[in-house]
This record gives sequence, C-alpha cells and structure tokens, in this order.
Amino acid sequence: MKTLLLAHDFDETSELALDKAIELAGKLSAKIVVAHVYSLPVYTFPEGSSLIPSAEDAARLADAAQRSLDEVLERRRGVAGVELSGVLRAGVPDEEICRLADEISADMIVIGTHRRGAIARALLGSVAQRVVRAAKAPVLSVRASEIS
Repeated sequence: MKTLLLAHDFDETSELALDKAIELAGKLSAKIVVAHVYSLPVYTFPEGSSLIPSAEDAARLADAAQRSLDEVLERRRGVAGVELSGVLRAGVPDEEICRLADEISADMIVIGTHRRGAIARALLGSVAQRVVRAAKAPVLSVRASEIS
C-alpha cells in the first residue's frame, strides 16, 4: 500500500479518521492525500428561479476551505514520519472523492462516518455510504462513536 486518500470535512470525525490513517500509513510506509470537497450553494426559489453564488463568493469559499485544509495539514505535518499532501475540490463530495481516488491510484480511502439516525440519513444521505458503494478502492470508515 502506497497511497491513502483521507476525506476530510473539518469536523471531529474527520480528525479521528486522519489519526487512523496516519497510524496505518506509518505502519505501511504509505503517504496520505487529505482531500476536502466543498459544494457551492445554489438557492432555488418557489417560482423556479435560482441564485448562484458570484465568482467573488465562490473564490471566498474556496479560499476559506483552502486555509482550513492547510491548517489540518500543518497540525499533522511530520507526525509518525508520514508524508501528507492536500487536495481541494469543488463539487459533489462522494463523486469527487471517488474521482480523486482513481486519479491518484489510491490504495485505500479513509473516511469518517457520522452517527445520524435513520431519518436524517434518509433525508441527508451519507457521503461515506455513497463512497463505499461507488469506490473502486477499499474504504475504511471510522465511526463517530469511536470518539471518546
């Protein structure tokens, strides 16, 4: 195993998943690509019109996401001698994670999963579930319940 892809959404579960990925990568002498995928909000109104963010708003969102990703990488740089790099993408999270995994020939995807109830999962869906179903590479999901 040479490359792990870690999907990160800047929450506690993603941090725990990163810890697990670093532990695994250290044992396997693998590198980790930490990816964050953000979606640009589109607002649809009852009469059918839509409001798409301006280029300036999209750039601000991308800049904020990049700063957050850089902070994650900086906090973990050099831990266990594991090489970390970051990738920022805009789009549908599960689709972009699977696409990136293919592009970098990831040997495994590591992703945190949230403890949502059945109703929330049905309404919101689960990025982790969709990645598990669509990914060509094996997926290690780290459950939020593992957080002490």
